[in-house]
Amino acid sequence: MLIPLQREILYGPVNSRRLGKSLGINLMPSEYKLCSFNCVYCHYGWTRKPTMDTSKYIEDLPTFDHVVKAVDEAAKSSLQFDFLTFSGNGEPTLHPRFAELVDEVVAIRNQHRPRVKVALLSNSSGLVNPSVRERIAKIDIPIFKLDAGSERKFKLINRPVKDVDFTEMLNLLCSLNDIYIQTIFIQGSPANVSKEDLKAYFGQLQRIQPIEAQIYSIDRPVPKTQIALVSPERLKEIASQGQRETGVKITPFFLGR
Repeated sequence: MLIPLQREILYGPVNSRRLGKSLGINLMPSEYKLCSFNCVYCHYGWTRKPTMDTSKYIEDLPTFDHVVKAVDEAAKSSLQFDFLTFSGNGEPTLHPRFAELVDEVVAIRNQHRPRVKVALLSNSSGLVNPSVRERIAKIDIPIFKLDAGSERKFKLINRPVKDVDFTEMLNLLCSLNDIYIQTIFIQGSPANVSKEDLKAYFGQLQRIQPIEAQIYSIDRPVPKTQIALVSPERLKEIASQGQRETGVKITPFFLGR
């Protein structure tokens, strides 16, 4: 069974393998997924409203004031969490006031929870917006998706809307400092673990030079049944090979770790 959509602005805290106790901030609608990608492995299911322009869905998005109020109340509460994480039912950077919300969330964190870190889980497409790029340095752990080293595999796995340009997205990732890359590896149709796939992926990783690449596979139901899990042993092999070839720290994540 696919994961139900998040019905509130805040959800969790989720026990994350990467982020400890993470309190999610959902900037997308509660009734449907709004995203620029339609990934074959998304645990929330297919994107029924694929777009890069969320302005036409503005009435369904949480307002700036409602998000700020929710985060402020959580920060003042007794709830225990390690991270405030922009994520949720789609691509958070597509919210028209994302940049301003980063400013407010960081300010609330600084005032009430100075030890809590702010994280972002993004599919990288929103980097075309200059205001989004300008805020990345204010986020403690900015994590960007890169599931393929070639445009062909990118389109097969992530199924982006036509407005997303793969080369431009890569160049924007290369322009950023102190970021993290997250990658899902899958087998089946499509897959991204062949020798050619990994060569292309490692080449892009070497260009981007992130602080770390976090790699994992599917461990929950997915909408496309022709894909399958990459084993923990294979993930460890990919991480070891990639680290040798790129000099980038690559950490595999899987159930039990």
